[in-house]
Amino acid sequence: MKLQPDRIETQSVTAYGPGWIAIQGEKITHSVLITSEGLRLDWNCQSFEDLGPQHFAQLADLDVELVIFGSGERLRFPKPEWQVSLMQRHLGLETMDTQAACRTYNILAGEGRKVAAALIIEPSASNK
Repeated sequence: MKLQPDRIETQSVTAYGPGWIAIQGEKITHSVLITSEGLRLDWNCQSFEDLGPQHFAQLADLDVELVIFGSGERLRFPKPEWQVSLMQRHLGLETMDTQAACRTYNILAGEGRKVAAALIIEPSASNK
């Protein structure tokens, strides 16, 4: 029997490190929003402290069933008032550090789920 590796037919995070991730092999050093349907947008925040309700309102406009929020190098939770637009649409938000968010997004996207990842990519100490 010949075995073949699974092929992921969706956009995925192929690598990550301090201050960067790679999407389909392309190195990204700024915060980004991606979906399993192929959407990729710059997410206008350089750090968790830059976030506000407008960032989460942008997520509420996506046609997905779940949003994975990568809060940077460490786990930080968004304020409840920032999530009002998501709650109004009954859209789930899961929060984790960015590296865990990348792994979780890949698993769900690989299963064919309609998922988005909003990933804060903070500059690493060596990139500052």
